[in-house]
Amino acid sequence: MSQGIQLRAVSYDHPDAVKLNDQVQVEYQARYDGEGDVTFLDPAMFTPPRGLYLLAYDADGTPMASGGWRSQDANDEGYADGDAELKRMYVVPEARGLGLARRILAELEADARAAGRIRMALETGDQQPEAIALYLSSGYSLSEKFGHYRFYESSRCMTKPLNPAPTSR
Repeated sequence: MSQGIQLRAVSYDHPDAVKLNDQVQVEYQARYDGEGDVTFLDPAMFTPPRGLYLLAYDADGTPMASGGWRSQDANDEGYADGDAELKRMYVVPEARGLGLARRILAELEADARAAGRIRMALETGDQQPEAIALYLSSGYSLSEKFGHYRFYESSRCMTKPLNPAPTSR
């Protein structure tokens, strides 16, 4: 599946993260009539324990996928106390179908849960059917809209409870 792939925590402004972010913006522009995602993101938002940013690297050290979470609490954009917001999930075209997005998603959920977050929240769009399918198959449900794009018709918001990890005795 994704053998030989290593996940590494990096800063959101790491050169490889910037490279993948530039690529995902090009994809957003192609899918949404020239519009990229203009949500304000500061690298500090992804600093543990209030967030995490991961990159997946192949055996040659090439970045293949990205994703991160940042803490959110109740605010006027519709987030709730204890939310972890998923951001910038992306897999380069040549690595799609290898399970990288699912692997990153699982790591981000586990990290957010360990940081005390109680719900993962995300916003995607109706022109990203593969993302919607990933999230639905991973236990996410459509929810009321929140975030920067909450007033956009094409916006799709989803959430998933981050149940506490089982304790060992």
